[in-house]
Amino acid sequence: MPRSLRLGSLAIALVLLLAGCEDATPGPTTPTEPTLVTSTFTGTLTTAGGVTFPFAVSSSGPITATLTAMSDSALVVGIALGTWNGSACTIVVARDTASQGDAVNGTAGSLGTLCVRLYDVGNVTDPQDFTIAVEHP
Repeated sequence: MPRSLRLGSLAIALVLLLAGCEDATPGPTTPTEPTLVTSTFTGTLTTAGGVTFPFAVSSSGPITATLTAMSDSALVVGIALGTWNGSACTIVVARDTASQGDAVNGTAGSLGTLCVRLYDVGNVTDPQDFTIAVEHP
């Protein structure tokens, strides 16, 4: 085989070999933000009482529970987020000085069932109708 033909064959083989190689290392991925949904809860808070609502989270991510409405919008109550074990809410983060429009924030570490609780901190004298909006993954 003449030398020029061998060099040409070698060059073609090298081109084909290099064409089949690609970078197998994936580039960095940008984490996706969880899709947030809003769960709305309503009820009536009585003197020395508390009301708890469990809700499911589908992934990790931020949680905000906002007291969106209450009969007496200036009344100070407590609002909390916690974990739900099927029968009780174990408080993780609480705000004991909340009134209408105030919120408490937390973060879900994974999927599961959490809870929001509204409770009297000693100021409720008449039953108070309320609405809580919880934004969560």
